[in-house]
Amino acid sequence: MSRSYRYLEVITGLFVAVLLISNIASTKFISFGPFDFDGGTLLFPLSYIFGDILTEVYGYARSRKVIWTGFLSALLMSLTFAAVAALPASAGSEALNTAFNQLLGLVPRIVAASLIAYFAGEFANSYTLAKLKVLTNGRYFWMRALGSTLIGQGVDTLLFVMIAFVGVADAPPLLTLILSNYVFKLVVEAVLLPVTYGVVNLLKRAEQEDYFDRQTNFNPFLLSRS
Repeated sequence: MSRSYRYLEVITGLFVAVLLISNIASTKFISFGPFDFDGGTLLFPLSYIFGDILTEVYGYARSRKVIWTGFLSALLMSLTFAAVAALPASAGSEALNTAFNQLLGLVPRIVAASLIAYFAGEFANSYTLAKLKVLTNGRYFWMRALGSTLIGQGVDTLLFVMIAFVGVADAPPLLTLILSNYVFKLVVEAVLLPVTYGVVNLLKRAEQEDYFDRQTNFNPFLLSRS
């Protein structure tokens, strides 16, 4: 029988919320100190922190299900926005319709880019962390968390920027976006690492779980427990 956990559903909900909010916020470009990036980058690094927590505590197989939950939620959001934008506006709401289309008109493309990048990046992050945990026998979490993020965020950032913003007239230079996104995400991960450490340790004690993926099938399309 599969184990039940007290906090897995809460983490799943927060993970999905971060993903959806980030996709919508990505419609605006912002400057933050020396960085230029889409607004979703402010929040999106938290999804990798949640990914680290999920894989470290609950294992790759449960993390895989959460990643798929986020993927399907973002897809549903994108399809809903596309359907709403395509339907005619009611009389007297033309201004609101224009504002909606201007703000969320890019969202289907951005979500498509985000889904591809998210899928590749999150699974790269989770796979790397799970493998490193076995290789290090659960030691050096700081190294494993940063190393997996280095790989996962690299894959995610490159795919997202290239798919979402190639040909977008108002976008900053692509190289600037890629470097700004990547560096900022790594900085956030490093700064919040003590918090991640604390949450991981609390969850391991509360859930009585510290999963090692020694016999796990790492196929991202396999949704069983193994």
